[in-house]
Amino acid sequence: MVALDPGLSVTLQPADGKQKSAKPAILRQYELVDRVRRYNPNTDEALLNRAYVYAMVAHGTQTRASGDPYFSHPLEVAAILTDLKLDDATIVAALLHDTIEDTATTRAEIDQIFGSDIGALVEGLTKLKRLDLVSKQAAQAENLRKLLLAIASDVRVLLVKLADRLHNMRTIGFMRPEARRRIAQETIDIYAPLAGRMGMHELREELEDLSFRELNPEAYNVTAQRLGALALRNEDWIAEIEQELVSKLAESGIRAEVSGRKKRPYSIWRKMERKSVGFEQLSDIFGFRVLVGSVEQCYRTLGVVHTAWPVVPGRFKDYISTPKQNDYRSLHTTVIGPGQQRVELQIRTHGMHQLAEYGIAAHALYKDGQGTPSEMLTRESNAYAWLRRTIAMLSEGSNPEEFLEHTKLELFHDQVFCFTPKGKLIALPRKATPIDFAYAVHTDVGNTTVGCKINGKASPLISELQNGDEVEIVTSDAQKAPPMAWDSIVVTGKARAAIRRATRTAVRQQYTGLGRRIVERLFTRAKIEYSDDKLQGALPRLARSSIDEVMAAVGRGEMKGSDVARAMYPDYKEERAAKRVLRNKPESGWFGLRRFKAVKFKVPSYSDDGPALPIRGINSDLPVRFAEGGAVPGDRIVGILTPGEGITIHPIQSSALQEYEDVPEHWLDVRWDDESDNPQRFPARILVQSVNEPGTLAQIAQVIAEHDGNIDNVRMTRRSPDFTEILIDMEVYDLKHLNSIIAQLRAKPVVAKVERVTA
Repeated sequence: MVALDPGLSVTLQPADGKQKSAKPAILRQYELVDRVRRYNPNTDEALLNRAYVYAMVAHGTQTRASGDPYFSHPLEVAAILTDLKLDDATIVAALLHDTIEDTATTRAEIDQIFGSDIGALVEGLTKLKRLDLVSKQAAQAENLRKLLLAIASDVRVLLVKLADRLHNMRTIGFMRPEARRRIAQETIDIYAPLAGRMGMHELREELEDLSFRELNPEAYNVTAQRLGALALRNEDWIAEIEQELVSKLAESGIRAEVSGRKKRPYSIWRKMERKSVGFEQLSDIFGFRVLVGSVEQCYRTLGVVHTAWPVVPGRFKDYISTPKQNDYRSLHTTVIGPGQQRVELQIRTHGMHQLAEYGIAAHALYKDGQGTPSEMLTRESNAYAWLRRTIAMLSEGSNPEEFLEHTKLELFHDQVFCFTPKGKLIALPRKATPIDFAYAVHTDVGNTTVGCKINGKASPLISELQNGDEVEIVTSDAQKAPPMAWDSIVVTGKARAAIRRATRTAVRQQYTGLGRRIVERLFTRAKIEYSDDKLQGALPRLARSSIDEVMAAVGRGEMKGSDVARAMYPDYKEERAAKRVLRNKPESGWFGLRRFKAVKFKVPSYSDDGPALPIRGINSDLPVRFAEGGAVPGDRIVGILTPGEGITIHPIQSSALQEYEDVPEHWLDVRWDDESDNPQRFPARILVQSVNEPGTLAQIAQVIAEHDGNIDNVRMTRRSPDFTEILIDMEVYDLKHLNSIIAQLRAKPVVAKVERVTA
């Protein structure tokens, strides 16, 4: 019988290029129980046997793409988890993890047979179905949101999911090419970084290598071959280093285990790309781990090493006194060793090593039998505490694409450590700015930030923070909301979510202010009394929970001012007045340098739509133009009268309207002319962040053309070697048309982000 271990699924590559499988032996009931009993003598054998039989019957004759019985998959996932020494409930959840999704099994049935604890684990691993979403990315984001929320309740969901993804990646060769690429990309984007954040180093590296081999097979093969050849040439050198280290430490009374290892292909490839160097220029392909008995011996070992060999400046890191967020602890240093070659060392205790390899799963070992593994993990793991805080922040009201974006931001980056003036340590991603630092301190600090000092020196808010920087944030109560442009500067999900939330709040306040002006002027014209107290009593009739909600609805055009009057005064009757229609002449408006024709707005003096603001001197000869960024039918719009220049039309969400908040007499309540049966296009502007590769612009232009949009102007700015910002002025029929084009652009693999620009 072949033992179920990471090498269980053997794949052979024949000459025709089609992967075939050496059929693995199915793990039997008693073998699974034996694996668990080795580390947990008190295991519930009856529970494990019951789950084994139930899953086997539920999956029945289902098969995988390889032709193997489907039941072999949950069995292998369970076996991977036994290597992590997890509790009975987690092993049972692994056996059952696909039953709700892929068989007729229900959550209620799982609860009844195995208990609600296991039922909750299985439910957390079940994907959402029948999602009515625009793109695959949105569906991916919603499933990820569901998974992360389940992880926040019980981290064992994460451990099962990572084991599930690991086995799927090991057997990915049997799937269709497009599915392989999609799954590999998702793995390297989400699951490998997530495993790394949880401290599961070995699992992360294997997921990265398997994804790398699928996404870039040529680069993987070349890198792996060169690594293999280099390892053969350096076998004697590695053995010499190991022996010399052990000998020198023994002379100082330190008993140590030393092992040399070469880096993985993906790690090497990523470093070559990041530093723009060739394989021959890398000097730290090999590293050595030194395991000792105590923290005190870690620092003594460091002294011995630094005394024996010259130190490479700037290459020492102390993660024992300052652990990483995933609980990783170790001393890192690089010295010039035998043969004048660089030697990279990691010095740690055996306990630190176990945590470095198994991460959060190491907390779930049966130590003293106190509490369940999940309870011990929750109590002991800083990584899990970080994950729960991150999930809580991510789940606050962002749309699916934003959620996915923030999740990637939180998972990807390496860290820098900075300090407040009082010495508090703040961990941030690399390339973080003082704005990210401010939001890490507190959301209110971030929202009111106006400047900063780095190491006592006034610095720009866009400065890139470095390890050890002391950052002092300057705030001002005069700043009520952060600039919208900060959204493209920050690198943390927390900062980006807070900025967008503040922006939405500011837009809502604009709607509320506009709605209040419309309502108050209607009441003034109708010569009836308005008061908030009276409107408070009428809220149930308007199906709104607050006065601000009513005013915002009026400002957005979702509710008429006359509806508010009728709710407060049931006997209120409207007085009809003739509408004055403002139409611009063919030569009267412009967008950029391009004039437009037949744009119609109506400025009612008094109508069902609510009263117009009393503006004198308006006639059909007044020039009308769109603000930069344009406006389209479907937008709630306002007109701003500028003496001597005419009327500028803004969508209500435009940040430019903040400049006119103190001059309400310049605001016009304008509406689109819905009576026209002659469809025409209107100007709009979008900002596209795209991958910098050949054909990207052509794909973007093709999407716009296929959906009947018309491009007026394109401006491209290269922000980094990998990404380009494209500002596109185009014409669309209405808001629905614009949103459809944006949704289709977001679905393109070459597009990282799309947003509308209205300012």
